[in-house]
Amino acid sequence: AAAGKLLVVPVDGSHWLSMREVVDMLQQKGHEVVVVAPEVSLHIKPSKTFVMKMYPVSFTQEELDTVF
Repeated sequence: AAAGKLLVVPVDGSHWLSMREVVDMLQQKGHEVVVVAPEVSLHIKPSKTFVMKMYPVSFTQEELDTVF
């Protein structure tokens, strides 16, 4: 954080929902934030407040939705 650049690798669910507020506040303070997340997730979605880098996973959004 001292360099102004942050790499965030969140866990989906309540962990991300809490962390999202911190990520947004850091971006407002001028930090560059990159979030690395699976291309299929419940709560981790692209935003204008951070750069999103996605990686492929072996299941679809429909499969994830069915499980939940």
